[in-house]
Amino acid sequence: MSADDTTLGVYAQKADDYAAMTSEAASDPALIAFIGGLPKGARVLDLGCGPGGSAGAMAKAGLVVAATDAVPEMVAMAEALDGVNAWQASFDEITGEDLYDGIWANFSLLHAPKSEMPRHLAALRRALKPGGLFHIGMKTGTGEKRDGLGRHYAYYTEEELCGLLKVNGMTPFSSTTGAEKGLDGVEAPWVVIAAHG
Repeated sequence: MSADDTTLGVYAQKADDYAAMTSEAASDPALIAFIGGLPKGARVLDLGCGPGGSAGAMAKAGLVVAATDAVPEMVAMAEALDGVNAWQASFDEITGEDLYDGIWANFSLLHAPKSEMPRHLAALRRALKPGGLFHIGMKTGTGEKRDGLGRHYAYYTEEELCGLLKVNGMTPFSSTTGAEKGLDGVEAPWVVIAAHG
């Protein structure tokens, strides 16, 4: 994660609360579609994995799961799950080429400054195998600001996000929008987009 100590500190302090809030991750329709779009044994990266609910569901489904998070408390939770190989890493530390059949970036990149987003997406595209599956979830809106807990957020419209994906060599093929309450208790609109590399 682009080091924003305040944002990371909130997640470290509220790791248990966040784990409770995301305990139903395995039933997320977008995750079910992501898993269904990959063959058993596919290598996947869960970027900003949090407590690992999604990573655990992917491993249970027979995927080979690498998971990263910038918060050590989250990494410890994810690493404790069967089949999940988790380690502490920021967005800047994602390197390599043609490593993953799928990348799951679910509401993690929204903490990166907008100025850094093209660079992060380019690195993820390089790490994704040609034709691989890419998922991104973001809160929608415009600009950047901190929430009531102090976390930094960058907001995008669906069109803006699709444009960024296309510029970085990815082809969006489905999207879903909705709204729900986050860790700060505030309901916010979001979009999830699936794309091929």
